[in-house]
Amino acid sequence: MKTSELGLSAMTRILKKAGADRVTQEAADELRRIVEDIASEIAKNSIEMAKHAGRKTIRADDVKLGSKSFSKY
Repeated sequence: MKTSELGLSAMTRILKKAGADRVTQEAADELRRIVEDIASEIAKNSIEMAKHAGRKTIRADDVKLGSKSFSKY
């Protein structure tokens, strides 16, 4: 089993803030898995943006550009 960067309690809080009355551990774990997958893709895209600009340092603009495919705006 791989370790997670995100806490299960944080996922539970997110679901409750979104309006859930009760949250199972499986639901919080699934949200965590999905969020980590999306975050990994955004991180990879952000790295490519920085490399394209000739930098090793990831900037906020790189993350914004790297997340465009996941943004609903």
